[in-house]
Amino acid sequence: MPAKNHLNSKQIEKLQKALKEEKNANIIERVLILLLLNDGKTQSKIAEFLGCSVNKVSYWSLKGDPDNLESLIDERMKVNHKKATDKYIEILLETLEKDPQELGYNFGRWTAQRLATYL
Repeated sequence: MPAKNHLNSKQIEKLQKALKEEKNANIIERVLILLLLNDGKTQSKIAEFLGCSVNKVSYWSLKGDPDNLESLIDERMKVNHKKATDKYIEILLETLEKDPQELGYNFGRWTAQRLATYL
């Protein structure tokens, strides 16, 4: 674990700026981990404060580089993990325009559950 006040003033300023400007909650949490470690908080206290696991705090305290905020981005964030494909969305929109009775159903309105079952 890094020693208290291990970050220089430039690193702290960079992290505090990221904390104010960042929109992604995961990145904010990782920045907080680095700043709290610099304040001398233990990994278990940080985990308790943030409501996350000690493993997560440990991982980001080692992986997070205060000089390179890109290091706080994990691989999942770099890729678009869209669950619904363009084709699926197209079929969904076409289905919404149809009356369920046209498709052989006894009901007259789509609900989220009925759409999910149909699709």
